[in-house]
Amino acid sequence: MTIEKSLVDGKLTLKVSGRLDTNTSPDLLAALKCDGATSVEFDFADLEYISSAGLRVLMAAQRSVMEGNGKVTIARPNEMVRGVLDMTGLSSVFEIV
Repeated sequence: MTIEKSLVDGKLTLKVSGRLDTNTSPDLLAALKCDGATSVEFDFADLEYISSAGLRVLMAAQRSVMEGNGKVTIARPNEMVRGVLDMTGLSSVFEIV
């Protein structure tokens, strides 16, 4: 998995490529630590796979950002990732663009 990270005007964008699973989810969790971020966007255009460990990272981000009245957005999920979000009910938790 690779993560490209940028912070612009309080919006932390994490472009994630590859597989988000038990082995790689700690890396994404670490990437979420960013001073000055009031909202988070996960760009999943190149994400090939997401496991329950990856979903837990998304929920941790949601809890953290909501404390500061921010939001978490999931951008460009492919069909497989969107299916997992729909099946788990998380597509109603996150704004998907």
